[in-house]
Amino acid sequence: MGFPEIRMRRLRTNATMRRMVRETTVRVDDLIYPLFVRAGQGLKTPIPSMTDCFHFSPDRVAEEAAEVADLGVPAVLLFGLPAQKDEKGSEAWSEDGVVQQAIRAIKSRTPDLLVVTDVCLCEYTSTGHCGVFRSPSARDRGMGFQPMNHRQDADATKTSSPRIDNDATLELLAKMALSHAQAGADIVAPSDMMDGRVRAVRQVLECNGFDEVAILSYAAKFASAFYGPFRDAAESTPAFGDRKSYQMDPANAREALREIELDLEEGADLVMVKPALSYLDIIRRARERFDCPIAAYNVSGEYMMLHAAAAAGLLDRDAAMLEMLTSIKRAGADIVLTYFAKRAAKLL
Repeated sequence: MGFPEIRMRRLRTNATMRRMVRETTVRVDDLIYPLFVRAGQGLKTPIPSMTDCFHFSPDRVAEEAAEVADLGVPAVLLFGLPAQKDEKGSEAWSEDGVVQQAIRAIKSRTPDLLVVTDVCLCEYTSTGHCGVFRSPSARDRGMGFQPMNHRQDADATKTSSPRIDNDATLELLAKMALSHAQAGADIVAPSDMMDGRVRAVRQVLECNGFDEVAILSYAAKFASAFYGPFRDAAESTPAFGDRKSYQMDPANAREALREIELDLEEGADLVMVKPALSYLDIIRRARERFDCPIAAYNVSGEYMMLHAAAAAGLLDRDAAMLEMLTSIKRAGADIVLTYFAKRAAKLL
Protein backbone atom coordinates (compact mmCIF):
# COMPACT_ATOMS: atom_id res chain seq x y z
CA MET A 1 0.00 0.00 0.00
CA GLY A 2 1.28 3.47 -0.85
CA PHE A 3 0.07 6.94 -1.69
CA PRO A 4 -2.68 8.12 -1.36
CA GLU A 5 -3.67 5.59 1.32
CA ILE A 6 -0.43 6.33 3.16
CA ARG A 7 0.23 10.01 3.74
CA MET A 8 3.14 10.54 6.10
CA ARG A 9 2.15 14.17 6.60
CA ARG A 10 -0.97 13.15 8.56
CA LEU A 11 1.17 12.85 11.68
CA ARG A 12 2.73 16.29 11.15
CA THR A 13 -0.43 18.36 10.86
CA ASN A 14 -0.04 20.37 14.09
CA ALA A 15 2.23 20.81 17.10
CA THR A 16 0.22 18.52 19.37
CA MET A 17 0.24 15.71 16.82
CA ARG A 18 3.98 16.10 16.28
CA ARG A 19 4.60 16.07 20.02
CA MET A 20 2.54 12.92 20.51
CA VAL A 21 4.49 10.87 17.95
CA ARG A 22 7.93 12.35 18.64
CA GLU A 23 10.57 9.63 18.85
CA THR A 24 13.35 11.56 20.62
CA THR A 25 12.84 14.03 23.44
CA VAL A 26 15.37 16.26 25.17
CA ARG A 27 14.54 16.60 28.86
CA VAL A 28 15.97 18.83 31.54
CA ASP A 29 16.89 15.64 33.40
CA ASP A 30 19.29 14.76 30.56
CA LEU A 31 21.54 17.79 31.09
CA ILE A 32 24.74 18.56 33.01
CA TYR A 33 25.98 22.15 33.26
CA PRO A 34 29.76 22.77 33.33
CA LEU A 35 31.10 25.47 35.68
CA PHE A 36 34.55 27.05 35.95
CA VAL A 37 35.84 27.74 39.47
CA ARG A 38 38.94 29.85 40.03
CA ALA A 39 40.87 30.95 43.09
CA GLY A 40 39.72 34.17 44.71
CA GLN A 41 36.71 35.69 46.44
CA GLY A 42 33.60 37.42 45.19
CA LEU A 43 34.34 36.55 41.56
CA LYS A 44 31.86 36.21 38.74
CA THR A 45 33.91 37.21 35.73
CA PRO A 46 32.77 36.80 32.11
CA ILE A 47 34.87 34.41 30.02
CA PRO A 48 35.81 36.25 26.80
CA SER A 49 36.02 33.11 24.68
CA MET A 50 32.66 31.67 25.81
CA THR A 51 29.43 33.65 25.60
CA ASP A 52 27.30 33.67 28.79
CA CYS A 53 29.92 31.66 30.71
CA PHE A 54 31.79 32.88 33.79
CA HIS A 55 34.67 32.21 36.15
CA PHE A 56 33.30 31.85 39.68
CA SER A 57 35.20 31.94 42.93
CA PRO A 58 34.26 29.13 45.35
CA ASP A 59 32.16 31.50 47.46
CA ARG A 60 30.08 32.57 44.43
CA VAL A 61 29.67 29.27 42.61
CA ALA A 62 27.05 27.96 45.06
CA GLU A 63 24.75 30.79 44.03
CA GLU A 64 25.04 29.75 40.39
CA ALA A 65 24.55 26.10 41.29
CA ALA A 66 21.37 26.97 43.16
CA GLU A 67 20.02 28.67 40.03
CA VAL A 68 20.87 25.58 38.00
CA ALA A 69 19.06 23.38 40.52
CA ASP A 70 16.01 25.65 40.48
CA LEU A 71 15.80 25.14 36.71
CA GLY A 72 15.63 21.38 37.29
CA VAL A 73 19.06 20.56 35.84
CA PRO A 74 20.23 17.60 37.94
CA ALA A 75 24.00 18.08 37.93
CA VAL A 76 26.93 20.42 37.46
CA LEU A 77 30.46 19.59 36.32
CA LEU A 78 33.29 21.50 38.00
CA PHE A 79 36.58 22.58 36.45
CA GLY A 80 39.21 24.24 38.65
CA LEU A 81 41.66 27.06 37.99
CA PRO A 82 44.16 27.15 40.88
CA ALA A 83 46.11 30.15 42.13
CA GLN A 84 49.41 28.33 41.56
CA LYS A 85 50.60 25.66 39.17
CA ASP A 86 53.56 23.31 39.23
CA GLU A 87 54.85 20.42 37.15
CA LYS A 88 52.91 17.82 39.14
CA GLY A 89 49.68 19.79 39.51
CA SER A 90 49.84 19.60 43.31
CA GLU A 91 46.87 21.93 43.85
CA ALA A 92 44.65 19.30 42.22
CA TRP A 93 44.43 17.23 45.41
CA SER A 94 44.73 20.00 47.99
CA GLU A 95 42.08 19.87 50.70
CA ASP A 96 41.60 23.60 50.23
CA GLY A 97 41.76 23.50 46.43
CA VAL A 98 39.28 25.55 44.44
CA VAL A 99 37.18 22.55 43.38
CA GLN A 100 37.20 21.07 46.87
CA GLN A 101 35.98 24.38 48.30
CA ALA A 102 33.35 24.63 45.59
CA ILE A 103 32.03 21.12 46.25
CA ARG A 104 31.53 21.89 49.93
CA ALA A 105 29.86 25.23 49.19
CA ILE A 106 27.47 23.73 46.62
CA LYS A 107 26.56 20.77 48.80
CA SER A 108 25.87 23.09 51.72
CA ARG A 109 23.54 25.23 49.58
CA THR A 110 21.91 22.61 47.33
CA PRO A 111 22.56 19.13 48.77
CA ASP A 112 20.39 17.34 46.21
CA LEU A 113 22.21 18.75 43.19
CA LEU A 114 24.68 16.20 41.86
CA VAL A 115 28.25 17.44 41.76
CA VAL A 116 30.50 15.94 39.08
CA THR A 117 34.20 16.83 39.11
CA ASP A 118 36.66 16.78 36.26
CA VAL A 119 39.68 14.67 37.23
CA CYS A 120 42.60 15.82 35.09
CA LEU A 121 45.87 17.64 35.75
CA CYS A 122 45.92 19.95 32.71
CA GLU A 123 44.46 22.94 34.57
CA TYR A 124 46.90 22.45 37.44
CA THR A 125 50.22 21.71 35.75
CA SER A 126 52.63 24.38 34.62
CA THR A 127 53.02 22.44 31.36
CA GLY A 128 49.30 22.48 30.58
CA HIS A 129 49.43 18.74 29.96
CA CYS A 130 47.21 16.07 31.47
CA GLY A 131 50.06 14.16 33.10
CA VAL A 132 53.59 14.38 34.44
CA PHE A 133 56.73 13.92 32.40
CA ARG A 134 59.72 11.64 32.68
CA SER A 135 62.93 12.82 31.08
CA PRO A 136 64.38 10.46 28.44
CA SER A 137 67.43 9.73 30.60
CA ALA A 138 65.29 8.90 33.64
CA ARG A 139 63.07 6.65 31.55
CA ASP A 140 66.09 4.76 30.25
CA ARG A 141 67.21 4.13 33.84
CA GLY A 142 63.75 2.97 34.87
CA MET A 143 63.33 5.88 37.29
CA GLY A 144 60.11 7.69 38.15
CA PHE A 145 59.01 11.28 37.77
CA GLN A 146 61.66 13.97 37.34
CA PRO A 147 61.04 17.66 36.63
CA MET A 148 61.57 18.63 33.02
CA ASN A 149 63.37 21.61 31.55
CA HIS A 150 60.49 23.15 29.59
CA ARG A 151 62.69 24.84 27.02
CA GLN A 152 64.61 21.67 26.30
CA ASP A 153 61.42 19.64 26.13
CA ALA A 154 59.77 22.19 23.85
CA ASP A 155 62.68 21.76 21.44
CA ALA A 156 62.37 18.00 21.68
CA THR A 157 58.62 18.02 20.95
CA LYS A 158 58.56 20.22 17.87
CA THR A 159 58.31 17.12 15.73
CA SER A 160 56.80 14.66 18.20
CA SER A 161 54.17 14.39 20.92
CA PRO A 162 55.32 14.89 24.52
CA ARG A 163 56.31 11.88 26.61
CA ILE A 164 53.81 11.55 29.45
CA ASP A 165 54.66 9.12 32.23
CA ASN A 166 51.38 7.21 32.20
CA ASP A 167 51.83 5.17 35.39
CA ALA A 168 53.24 7.98 37.50
CA THR A 169 50.25 10.10 36.47
CA LEU A 170 47.77 7.46 37.67
CA GLU A 171 48.81 7.90 41.29
CA LEU A 172 48.22 11.65 41.09
CA LEU A 173 44.85 11.27 39.41
CA ALA A 174 43.78 8.84 42.12
CA LYS A 175 44.79 11.35 44.80
CA MET A 176 42.80 14.04 43.02
CA ALA A 177 39.68 11.87 42.73
CA LEU A 178 39.91 10.87 46.39
CA SER A 179 40.15 14.49 47.50
CA HIS A 180 37.02 15.30 45.49
CA ALA A 181 35.16 12.39 47.07
CA GLN A 182 36.26 13.49 50.52
CA ALA A 183 34.90 16.97 49.79
CA GLY A 184 31.51 15.51 48.86
CA ALA A 185 31.53 14.89 45.09
CA ASP A 186 28.86 12.49 43.83
CA ILE A 187 30.63 11.58 40.59
CA VAL A 188 34.28 11.86 39.58
CA ALA A 189 35.06 12.14 35.89
CA PRO A 190 38.61 11.24 34.77
CA SER A 191 39.25 13.02 31.48
CA ASP A 192 43.02 12.60 31.07
CA MET A 193 42.99 9.53 28.77
CA MET A 194 45.81 7.77 30.62
CA ASP A 195 45.68 3.98 30.35
CA GLY A 196 44.37 2.36 33.53
CA ARG A 197 43.13 5.52 35.19
CA VAL A 198 39.61 4.22 35.83
CA ARG A 199 40.99 1.22 37.71
CA ALA A 200 43.33 3.46 39.73
CA VAL A 201 40.47 5.77 40.69
CA ARG A 202 38.09 2.91 41.46
CA GLN A 203 40.62 1.20 43.70
CA VAL A 204 41.43 4.31 45.74
CA LEU A 205 37.74 5.08 46.20
CA GLU A 206 36.97 1.53 47.32
CA CYS A 207 39.92 1.38 49.69
CA ASN A 208 38.90 4.61 51.40
CA GLY A 209 35.21 3.87 51.89
CA PHE A 210 33.85 5.84 48.92
CA ASP A 211 32.32 2.85 47.16
CA GLU A 212 29.14 4.82 46.38
CA VAL A 213 30.95 7.55 44.43
CA ALA A 214 30.33 6.94 40.74
CA ILE A 215 32.87 7.24 37.93
CA LEU A 216 31.96 8.98 34.69
CA SER A 217 34.82 8.15 32.37
CA TYR A 218 35.77 10.31 29.42
CA ALA A 219 36.21 6.97 27.69
CA ALA A 220 36.34 8.15 24.07
CA LYS A 221 37.93 11.60 24.17
CA PHE A 222 39.31 12.68 20.83
CA ALA A 223 42.19 15.05 20.08
CA SER A 224 39.78 17.60 18.66
CA ALA A 225 40.11 21.10 17.23
CA PHE A 226 36.80 21.98 18.91
CA TYR A 227 38.31 22.51 22.39
CA GLY A 228 39.79 25.94 21.65
CA PRO A 229 37.42 28.19 23.66
CA PHE A 230 37.55 25.80 26.63
CA ARG A 231 41.34 25.83 26.78
CA ASP A 232 41.23 29.59 27.01
CA ALA A 233 38.51 29.42 29.70
CA ALA A 234 40.34 26.76 31.70
CA GLU A 235 43.79 28.24 31.07
CA SER A 236 44.94 24.77 30.06
CA THR A 237 46.55 25.26 26.66
CA PRO A 238 49.70 23.08 26.50
CA ALA A 239 52.89 25.09 26.92
CA PHE A 240 54.48 22.91 24.23
CA GLY A 241 53.60 19.95 22.05
CA ASP A 242 50.07 18.62 21.80
CA ARG A 243 47.85 15.94 23.33
CA LYS A 244 47.76 13.54 20.42
CA SER A 245 49.84 10.92 22.23
CA TYR A 246 47.06 10.38 24.77
CA GLN A 247 43.79 11.74 23.33
CA MET A 248 42.29 9.68 20.53
CA ASP A 249 42.84 10.05 16.80
CA PRO A 250 39.60 11.52 15.33
CA ALA A 251 39.77 8.96 12.50
CA ASN A 252 39.34 5.94 14.80
CA ALA A 253 35.94 4.45 15.65
CA ARG A 254 36.75 0.84 16.54
CA GLU A 255 39.42 2.06 18.95
CA ALA A 256 36.82 4.21 20.68
CA LEU A 257 34.67 1.16 21.36
CA ARG A 258 37.66 -0.66 22.78
CA GLU A 259 38.44 2.28 25.07
CA ILE A 260 34.85 2.26 26.34
CA GLU A 261 34.92 -1.49 26.90
CA LEU A 262 38.15 -1.31 28.87
CA ASP A 263 36.89 1.53 31.08
CA LEU A 264 33.71 -0.39 31.89
CA GLU A 265 35.79 -3.42 32.80
CA GLU A 266 37.90 -1.24 35.11
CA GLY A 267 34.85 0.03 37.00
CA ALA A 268 33.34 2.99 35.16
CA ASP A 269 29.64 3.48 35.89
CA LEU A 270 29.00 5.89 33.02
CA VAL A 271 31.03 6.60 29.89
CA MET A 272 31.40 9.67 27.71
CA VAL A 273 32.06 10.49 24.09
CA LYS A 274 33.74 13.88 23.56
CA PRO A 275 33.13 15.95 21.43
CA ALA A 276 29.54 15.22 20.43
CA LEU A 277 28.59 16.65 17.04
CA SER A 278 31.45 15.34 14.93
CA TYR A 279 31.25 12.00 16.73
CA LEU A 280 27.53 11.17 16.56
CA ASP A 281 28.48 7.92 14.84
CA ILE A 282 30.60 6.94 17.86
CA ILE A 283 27.69 7.67 20.19
CA ARG A 284 25.42 5.50 18.05
CA ARG A 285 27.88 2.60 17.88
CA ALA A 286 28.45 2.79 21.64
CA ARG A 287 24.70 2.80 22.28
CA GLU A 288 24.22 -0.30 20.15
CA ARG A 289 27.04 -2.19 21.84
CA PHE A 290 27.01 -1.20 25.52
CA ASP A 291 24.20 -1.40 28.05
CA CYS A 292 25.25 1.47 30.30
CA PRO A 293 24.53 5.19 30.60
CA ILE A 294 26.26 7.08 27.79
CA ALA A 295 27.09 10.77 28.04
CA ALA A 296 28.20 13.12 25.28
CA TYR A 297 29.97 16.45 25.72
CA ASN A 298 28.66 19.30 23.57
CA VAL A 299 32.01 21.06 23.72
CA SER A 300 33.02 24.71 23.71
CA GLY A 301 33.82 24.93 20.00
CA GLU A 302 30.41 23.52 19.10
CA TYR A 303 28.80 25.94 21.54
CA MET A 304 30.61 28.99 20.19
CA MET A 305 30.10 28.08 16.52
CA LEU A 306 26.38 28.29 17.08
CA HIS A 307 26.69 31.58 18.98
CA ALA A 308 28.86 33.05 16.22
CA ALA A 309 26.41 32.03 13.52
CA ALA A 310 23.48 33.44 15.50
CA ALA A 311 25.35 36.70 16.13
CA ALA A 312 25.91 36.98 12.37
CA GLY A 313 22.18 36.57 11.77
CA LEU A 314 22.65 33.26 9.99
CA LEU A 315 20.35 31.14 12.15
CA ASP A 316 17.98 31.13 15.11
CA ARG A 317 20.12 30.36 18.16
CA ASP A 318 17.47 28.67 20.29
CA ALA A 319 15.99 26.60 17.47
CA ALA A 320 19.45 25.47 16.36
CA MET A 321 20.43 24.69 19.95
CA LEU A 322 17.43 22.44 20.53
CA GLU A 323 17.96 20.73 17.17
CA MET A 324 21.60 20.13 18.05
CA LEU A 325 20.77 18.68 21.47
CA THR A 326 18.09 16.50 19.91
CA SER A 327 20.61 15.12 17.42
CA ILE A 328 22.91 14.12 20.26
CA LYS A 329 20.07 12.38 22.08
CA ARG A 330 18.85 10.75 18.85
CA ALA A 331 22.32 9.31 18.27
CA GLY A 332 21.96 7.47 21.59
CA ALA A 333 23.27 9.68 24.40
CA ASP A 334 21.43 9.46 27.71
CA ILE A 335 23.18 12.52 29.15
CA VAL A 336 24.39 15.70 27.46
CA LEU A 337 27.00 17.94 29.05
CA THR A 338 26.45 21.36 27.56
CA TYR A 339 27.02 25.05 28.22
CA PHE A 340 23.50 25.49 26.86
CA ALA A 341 22.00 23.62 29.83
CA LYS A 342 20.53 26.67 31.57
CA ARG A 343 19.10 28.12 28.37
CA ALA A 344 17.73 24.77 27.26
CA ALA A 345 16.15 24.18 30.68
CA LYS A 346 14.32 27.51 30.47
CA LEU A 347 12.93 26.65 27.04
CA LEU A 348 12.08 23.05 27.86
